[in-house]
Amino acid sequence: MKQDEGFRQFVEDQLAPMRGLVCKSMFGGYGLYASGTFFGIIYRDQLYFKTDAATRPAYVARGMKPFRPSAKQTLKTYYEVPADILETSEELVAW
Repeated sequence: MKQDEGFRQFVEDQLAPMRGLVCKSMFGGYGLYASGTFFGIIYRDQLYFKTDAATRPAYVARGMKPFRPSAKQTLKTYYEVPADILETSEELVAW
């Protein structure tokens, strides 16, 4: 069993209202897709969503960090989802 398996199941349950949700194993974690569009990463029991110039400030304002799979690599378009958002399915889907 992968380290993230239980967390992956929790995230999938929280995102169940989304149409076309698919979770695929990738690079030691999972990629999240909605109707074929890659929008999230589950890695080391953390959830990261793809951001843009309009959405990123909400993550930064809450002190969330970008996805950093290694010391040499940071993906600055994917940011950690705040824990309080993760706990409520409706809020998570909205984010």
